[in-house]
Amino acid sequence: MTGSGESWLSDGLDDVMGVDHGLWVPGVDYVAGWREAREVADRLNRALLGAGFELSAVRAVASTGEDGRGVVRLAGWPDAVDRLAGLLEALADGYGGAR
Repeated sequence: MTGSGESWLSDGLDDVMGVDHGLWVPGVDYVAGWREAREVADRLNRALLGAGFELSAVRAVASTGEDGRGVVRLAGWPDAVDRLAGLLEALADGYGGAR
């Protein structure tokens, strides 16, 4: 973990769940942001499948923020996400952290 407190949980994503979340703003290109997020979510989902996960247990989901930027969220059952966290921790330990 980095940073103090729990602010690391929302770093860079503060505007994703803003006051007007769910309302579409005229003139904002939500589709372009969603397409970008979808490509990355698909890539992560292929990696999850390759690592032996079932997408019914854990998956990446494409979305957009209120400003139209793409957002990828991880959705899953706690035991599957815990298993993924363990794999990422082992990878970070083996390579000295994130690259």
